[in-house]
Amino acid sequence: MKKIVILISGRGSNMEAIVRAAIPGASIAAVISNKPGAAGLAFAREHGIPTSVVSHADFASREAFDDALANEIDQYSPDLIVLAGFMRVLGDDFVRRYEGRMMNIHPSLLPSFPGLHTHRKALEAGVRLHGATVHFVTPTLDCGPIIAQAATMVADDDTEASLAARILELEHVMYPQAVRWFVEERLVVAGNRVQLRGVATQHRGWIVPQPEA
Repeated sequence: MKKIVILISGRGSNMEAIVRAAIPGASIAAVISNKPGAAGLAFAREHGIPTSVVSHADFASREAFDDALANEIDQYSPDLIVLAGFMRVLGDDFVRRYEGRMMNIHPSLLPSFPGLHTHRKALEAGVRLHGATVHFVTPTLDCGPIIAQAATMVADDDTEASLAARILELEHVMYPQAVRWFVEERLVVAGNRVQLRGVATQHRGWIVPQPEA
């Protein structure tokens, strides 16, 4: 049984998707937030998952927060840490501590549009395809080996809100699948590439057509 710790900062909709997926061979050991009022904590408790809060506001430095967060995570001896809307940049030492067993989902087709406001950047750039990426976390922000990507066509009348909503639906399908592959030990990192062991028909990309007018 692979133990998973999920980190959130808000409502944690991707956390909910992973919990609801009930991945065979996986146990959600804990949900941890850096914000005491994160709505996702209530969902986790309702599903019998242990929760805790390590508030970044309680620490004078990123390093002190990272150390406290790592100490809390390590109580559960997780095989995988999943960042699900965790809105803190983690330091290099923290990331290296969990190298190869920490995932993140980013709302763009990396390496395009790292950082914040990805949907706004995509619209401003005039791209015709936009999406989300699941990747292993490395010290360089949003640059880790890519596990899976999902994309949708950008409509002429899309707004940040409409694009974000459509891509979030893709995330809720893709992230549980990526976690499932990790649990099944299908993911092999070779340099900056992730190879997927298993059936040849398995895919790591989802393309969704532009919605009809």
